[in-house]
Amino acid sequence: MSRAYNFSAGPAAVPTAVLEQAQAEMLDWQGSGMNVMEMSHRGKEFMSIAAQAEADLRELLNVPSNYKVLFLQGGASSQFSMVPMNLLRGNSTADYFNTGQWSKKAISEAKRYCEVNVVADSAAQNFSTIPDSDTWSLNPNAAYVHYTPNETIGGLEFQDIPETGDVPLVADMSSTILSRPLDVSKFGIIYAGAQKNIGPAGMAIVIVREDLIGEVLPQTPSMFNYNTHADADSMYNTPPTYTWYLAGLVFQWLKKQGGLAAMGEINQRKADALYSAIDQSDFYSNPVDVRYRSWMNVPFTLANSELDASFLSEAKAAHLLTLKGHRSVGGMRASIYNAMPEAGVQALIDFMQDFERRKA
Repeated sequence: MSRAYNFSAGPAAVPTAVLEQAQAEMLDWQGSGMNVMEMSHRGKEFMSIAAQAEADLRELLNVPSNYKVLFLQGGASSQFSMVPMNLLRGNSTADYFNTGQWSKKAISEAKRYCEVNVVADSAAQNFSTIPDSDTWSLNPNAAYVHYTPNETIGGLEFQDIPETGDVPLVADMSSTILSRPLDVSKFGIIYAGAQKNIGPAGMAIVIVREDLIGEVLPQTPSMFNYNTHADADSMYNTPPTYTWYLAGLVFQWLKKQGGLAAMGEINQRKADALYSAIDQSDFYSNPVDVRYRSWMNVPFTLANSELDASFLSEAKAAHLLTLKGHRSVGGMRASIYNAMPEAGVQALIDFMQDFERRKA
C-alpha cells in the first residue's frame, strides 16, 4: 500500500520528508552510533538537538527574547492545571472563553484553583459561533484570560486575537500553532500539545513571558512549576527526547517550505478549497459560522447520515483515512494541518464529488 492521506485530528500526519530523515537516522544519528531515543538527554549529542530545535522554533515564530520556550511532558491537558498554578499569583479569579470541548476541559480544571468568569459562551449554539466582542464580560482584575484559538472537535476558530489590555492572555494553540505567522508578544503564555502540527504525542511546548514565572500556588509540585523547567532548560527530568527530536525536524522542514508566511498561504488555500466544495454542494454541509471556520479542522455532514458508514469505508479504500467526526459531533472531520499537502485535500474533494454523484 502506498502512503495514504491521513486526516486524523491527532495524533496527526507528520511530513513525509521528516519521517524519511528519521528513518535514515534510526540506527545512527550523524555518526554517533546511536538512535536519538537511546541518547542521554544530558549528553552533547542530544543537547545539540535540543538547542537547535529551540533556536529554529524561536526563528519561525519570532519569539521575543523575554520569553522562555519549554519542552514539557504531559501534553496540553497538563497545562490546564499548570496555567492557574503559575499565573494566579495571589488572585482568585481568571477569565475563560467557552467555545468548545477543549475550552470546557480547561474551565473545569481551572475551577479547582480559582473562580472562573466565563467571558463568552457559545454552548447554546452548539459551539458553532463565537459571541460578538461587544458582549464579552472581561474582568480587568482577572489574573489572566484563557482561550482556545482553534477548537479541534467543532472546527471553530478565532480569526483575531482577543484584546485583553494589561491582563495576560493565555492560548491553547495545540491545533493551530505554526499554521501561519503569529505575534507572540500579544500573549502571556502560548501552549500546544505536539501531536497535531508539531510531531508525535507526548510533549507540550510552552512559550511563557519571563515576568509570569516564579510565583506559584502553595504546594505546587516542582514538575508543575514553570520556573523549575525554565531554570533547567527543560532538562529538570528526562524529557520526551524522541518527540523533541522529531519536532526539531519538523521545524527545519517548515523553514525549508518558506516559513510560516508561506505555510499560511498554503493552509488558507487548502481550507478555502475544501469549504468551497462543501458550500457548492447540497449533499454536504458545514455547521460552523462562516466567519469563524477553522483552517485546520473541517467538520462536515452528509445530507443522509445513513450513508456515513459507506462514505468512510469507500474513503479508506481510496487511501483517505481517519475522516470520522468526533463522537460528540458525528459526521465527518478532515484535519488539514501543515503536513497535509494540497494534493491530499484535492484528492478528498475529488472523492467527495464522486461519492455525491453516485449516492445523491
